[in-house]
Amino acid sequence: MRVAAAANIPAGDRLLVELDGVRIAVFNLEGSYYAIEDLCTHDGGPLVEGEILDGCQVECPRHGARFDIRTGEALSMPAFEPTPAYEVRVEDGQVYVEEPY
Repeated sequence: MRVAAAANIPAGDRLLVELDGVRIAVFNLEGSYYAIEDLCTHDGGPLVEGEILDGCQVECPRHGARFDIRTGEALSMPAFEPTPAYEVRVEDGQVYVEEPY
């Protein structure tokens, strides 16, 4: 599904979208776009509000769990489970994100 114009997500920034009732954070990491569910698997915190660290990690603002923006993998406690990641493509200046199942 088309979620935004690529120009609306500058490098180093993110955008929160909702697809089929699922909150998804779309990140632009130096021109590469990634999408993960906006859900810390530790306590449901909003990852879109977290700080981007080490170029490809987002830190949950509640308790500091870190997730890989590219894969959704949980990288630090207190989270153990990954958050879902979604395929992203950019076509004709538009960002498209795979629909959640």
